[in-house]
Amino acid sequence: MIYLIIGEAVAVKVFKTIEEQIQILQNKGMIIEDYDLTSDILIRENYFFISGYRHLFLKSPRDKSFIEGTTFRELYAVFNFDRQIRNIIFKNLLIVENNMKSIFSYQLSKKYGYRESDYLKVSNFSSESGKSRQVNDLLKKMKRQIRVNGGQHTATSHYISNYGYIPMWVVVKVLSFGIVSELYTIMKKVDQEAISSIYKISVENLVVYMPILANFRNLCAHEDILYNHKTQRVIDDTKYHHALNIPLMDGEYIYGKNDLFALIIILKQLLRYDEFRLFTNEISYEINILAGKLNIIPIGKVLDAMGIPKNFKELSNL
Repeated sequence: MIYLIIGEAVAVKVFKTIEEQIQILQNKGMIIEDYDLTSDILIRENYFFISGYRHLFLKSPRDKSFIEGTTFRELYAVFNFDRQIRNIIFKNLLIVENNMKSIFSYQLSKKYGYRESDYLKVSNFSSESGKSRQVNDLLKKMKRQIRVNGGQHTATSHYISNYGYIPMWVVVKVLSFGIVSELYTIMKKVDQEAISSIYKISVENLVVYMPILANFRNLCAHEDILYNHKTQRVIDDTKYHHALNIPLMDGEYIYGKNDLFALIIILKQLLRYDEFRLFTNEISYEINILAGKLNIIPIGKVLDAMGIPKNFKELSNL
């Protein structure tokens, strides 16, 4: 089927049955060892998402056929590996999210009061030129989320019913992490510094880290492909890049700038020592499990796509 749009021919993806999807994979050289299992997986998991991992098994970017010997089981093993890594990342991002919401609410409540009419005043936030519109827009978003979601949570509805207001430490429960992330950017410098000092990192770095955290959090929540995700924002070089001897290319580190390893470096700075150690142990365990299931491609190829160096566990001791 072809549609003509402003004089250009645009190919349209059409519906394919499970049988046709399997045939496409076979035509490209994939071995289907168990037809019924493959059929069940495709209808449950979605061909589009599973095929998102096929690039690891292609002969080359130009040759779209699979490396000889590639099986559906091996492709599905990478799919499941990404799911397990996503689950591990997600639960640790939720820890960071909860920590940040607690710290933010403490700082703002301590300084500006515990009623919405107190802590949501425009005067409590940055007065820098060019930020007034952002401040007003974000406060409107926060009030909207409080109004829409406030009655749906036990804690918030309790405060509304019994006290007529919702304190900041309860409000953060109904705010999205994206809103909380932006909230930090409009705070007064003194409040930003008070918060960043708890993590022992600079305000400038935390400003960059938060939207990256929010981006990965949303990706994980929607079960999108994680392993080769790249963010628009790039983190600064850290002592961890140097300590792990990350290779350089044209003066830039090849890992840990806007990839999954960059997120791991951020989590290193935000999680407690024991939390991060457990996190890296769980990631390492899943890597070892996948390595035992791979025959056609080496585990190093997957790690390279993720931006993760083989010695990443050393982060726990740095």
